[in-house]
Order: sequence, then structure tokens, then C-alpha cells
Amino acid sequence: MKKIIISVIIVFQCFAISSQNKDSVVISSIFSNALTSPASYENLRHLCKDIGGRIGGSPQAAKAVFWVNSVLKSAGADTVYLQEIKVRSWKRGEKESCLSRSDKYGKDIFNVCALGGSIGTGKKGISASIIEVQNFDQLKQFGEKQIKGKIVFFNRPANPALYNTFAAYGGAADQRVVGPSIAASYGAVASITRSLTVVTHKYPHTGIMHYIDSLPKIPAFAISTLDADILSDLIKDDPSLKVYVRSTCYERPDTISGNVIAEIKGSEFPDQIIVVGGHVDSWELGEGAQDDGIGVVQAMDVIRIFKELKLKPKHTIRVVEFMDEEMAQRGGRKYAETVMKSKEKHIAAIESDEGGFTPQGFSFDAGENVAKRMDQWKPLFENYGLWLYHKGYSGVDISFLKDQNIPLFGLITDSQLYFDYHHAASDVFEAVNKRQLQLGGASMAALIYLIDKYGF
Repeated sequence: MKKIIISVIIVFQCFAISSQNKDSVVISSIFSNALTSPASYENLRHLCKDIGGRIGGSPQAAKAVFWVNSVLKSAGADTVYLQEIKVRSWKRGEKESCLSRSDKYGKDIFNVCALGGSIGTGKKGISASIIEVQNFDQLKQFGEKQIKGKIVFFNRPANPALYNTFAAYGGAADQRVVGPSIAASYGAVASITRSLTVVTHKYPHTGIMHYIDSLPKIPAFAISTLDADILSDLIKDDPSLKVYVRSTCYERPDTISGNVIAEIKGSEFPDQIIVVGGHVDSWELGEGAQDDGIGVVQAMDVIRIFKELKLKPKHTIRVVEFMDEEMAQRGGRKYAETVMKSKEKHIAAIESDEGGFTPQGFSFDAGENVAKRMDQWKPLFENYGLWLYHKGYSGVDISFLKDQNIPLFGLITDSQLYFDYHHAASDVFEAVNKRQLQLGGASMAALIYLIDKYGF
């Protein structure tokens, strides 16, 4: 009996080794294909240079949707279609202005931009005294008596001591997202927020802010980190400093747009779906390369890789290129609602929205069964520099699927440079490294291959 058991164990181990060897060969071919194909890089070039920044509701966003649709068809997707949604349509208007006037130092000009969703100052702009704060507690301490009629300057930096720059960003984001409304509650006439990046440079970083309905709306700006330091020094040296700001941004009626969806139908389980995607829209200060043109072209490349290598998935692979992630996430919400209503079975959802830097692994928002699988697959990824696997946040657009108990995955990249470009005019095609971009697309395609073959 003991000999029989040993024989069975040996056979099982041999089968496992043989299967792993086959997987290694397939994954090697996936990376080889991605690293030798110019497709994803050239697609990104077109998206950034020929279309440009793509804020929801803009002509550029509409052009991008049409183009993504055509590329997915050319890549060989079995079906490609548009999932219609209505999106916010906020327009920046003329280039924003900000300058200080001081009897002591004269005039200084600062690099600023309006925060997404902000109202404008009007053509004449606003001139007022300015008060600097680090947080909402300090704002409360000053109170209405010292704040009313002034511009509030939120100058709490993203924490450079944190290795994870996403954590640094998150730790400072409240002052941008709700800071303008909190300032308005004390009578402020406008707000200026330090850009959410750990680097010191001249580019202001925009991003969405949300007005609290019960409070007055005031114009809201972001200022570059370089200029934030200069402004802070001026305020310290001259408490009577006056600052002038001007913006002409405004909200237009909602516009029809949509998520672009493409599929390779599964050969055995066509009704079971693996989703992969990024978001088409971007802020229009730059070209939307790192955020999130990268995710868009990497997801499209999954279709191309599977088709060129003649990999026939058992489950349906569905690419979803989401719209409206930056403003109101209506694309992600709409997709999740549709999945729930139609009772579609999803076995996984994967998102790329951390830029086109060197991939390091995957985060996953799922149970222990998924953690065990990821642990089993680690050796297959080691040769490609993928070493980091942990439970954690996966991505904004697919997060709306969480309540349906769908395993969610996010591509993790080296985040050290991401917030140099995030939401800024520096987010252009030239900031992307071709090989790092290709490695990210290959990593997602390899993970999809394994999920499709083994499931959870």
C-alpha cells in the first residue's frame, strides 16, 4: 500500500512539473511577443499625439472612443461594441492666472490650474488677502473671523518619507477633494491647494474636487509645488500679501459617451468572463499618457497577443476601456450595474491604472483561495521581475464590482515617478518608456492565461 501511495505522489508531482513547464513556455511566448511588437507603443503615440488630453464630454474623448473601437476590431476581437453612458462635461476655459502683489516684494506670477469641477472666478478674477493652513483643524482654529473674505492656501505636502507614493498622495488628497468647501464654510472666497506630488517642480496638478451641496461654491485652484514653496515664503515675510486669481471654467450639460467593450469568446465557458481594462478619459493639461493611456493600450494588447499567438481561452476575455474615471466614474458604475442586472458570471477583473513603469506584481482584492493561487503562480513570474503580490486595492473602475464577490486585480508598478506626471501637463507620450509599457501588457496577458486555465 505504501508503494502505491508513493507511486501516486510521484505521478502527481511529475504531472504538476510537466504542466508548469508548459505554462512557462506559453508565458515566455507572451512576453516575447509583447517585447518585440511595436503595437502598444505606437497605439499610445497615436492616442497621445493625434488625439491628446481626453476629459469626459470633450471632442477629444469622443474621438478616442471611436479610435479605440477601431483598434480593437483590427486586433481581431470577436465582438466590439459601445456601452452608452452620460458623462459630466466640465470645460477649463482660458488659461488660469495667479499673481501676488506686495509693497515689499512687488509682483510674483505663479503656475496654477483650476481643480476639476470647479466654478470659475468670472472674467474679472478675485483679489484678496491670503491665509495659509496645513489641515482642517488649523482652518477651524482660525475660524470665520480670520478667514472670511480671504483666499485659503492649503499647503500640506504629500509625505516624501513614505515609500509608497500612492499612500503619500492619499494622505494629502483631502485638502484638494473637499478643502474648497470646508474653506467656503468659513467664508473664504477662493482656495489654492498645493499639488499632490512629492517632487518639486513647476507643473500644477489638477484632479477632481467635490463641492458639498449645503455649502457655498468657491473657485478652486492647484498650485505647483515649486510655486507653493515660494508663495509660503512670501506670506511669512509679508502677512499683508494680496493674491489675484482668475479662471473661466464652467460646467456644460451632460454628454453622451461610453465604455468601449471587446471580447474573445471562450471556447468552453463563453458565459464566464475575465475582464481587463483601463480608462480612456484623462485630464486635458497633458496628453494622458501615464494616466491612463497606458492602461488602455495594455488592455488592447491582451487581445492582440492572444490572437497572434493563437491562444484559445476557455473563458471569454473581455476588454473594457472605461470612460469618466476622472470626473464621476460613471463608466465603472454603469458596467457594474449592467453585470448585476444581467447576472453575468465574472471570474476575475483586472485593471491597469498605475502608469507605465516597471511592473512589480499584482494586488488582489479577493479571498484566500485567490491568495493561494497567486502563491502557486509566483515561480512562473519570477523571471520577468514580478515579485510583489498582496491583498489590496485594485483600481477605481473595477472597484464597483466588489459587492458582487468578483476577484479584483490591479497591476502594481514601480510608483516612484508616477506622481511626477499624474494630472499634470508633464503627462505626455515622451514620459513613457517603451519596454516598461510592453512588460506591463505582457504581465496582464500572462495572468489572464493562468486564470483562464486554472481558475480559483
